[in-house]
Amino acid sequence: MFSKEVRVTNQVGLYAKAATTFVQKANEFKSTIWVEKEERRVNAKSLLGILSMGLTKDSVMTVLAEGKDEQEAVMALVELAGDDSAD
Repeated sequence: MFSKEVRVTNQVGLYAKAATTFVQKANEFKSTIWVEKEERRVNAKSLLGILSMGLTKDSVMTVLAEGKDEQEAVMALVELAGDDSAD
C-alpha cells in the first residue's frame, strides 16, 4: 500500500467538475484507491463518495492505493488535487 497526504488547492475544492476529473483519473488505474479525511474513507473511483467527503479548498486528505500501479495512481491524484506539502 502507498499513500500520500495532500492539501486541496482548487478554489472550490473537489466539487462538480473537479471531482468528476479526479474520479475519471482514479478510474484509469487498476489499483484499489481510497481518499481519507479524518476518520472517513471512501472509494476514490466513486463520484458520490468523493462529493460526500466535503473536500473544500485547503482540506487535507490522504490518497491511498493498493495494487500494481499504486504509486503511480497516488502521485497522479495528488498532483491533480493540489499541494502535496500538506502539514
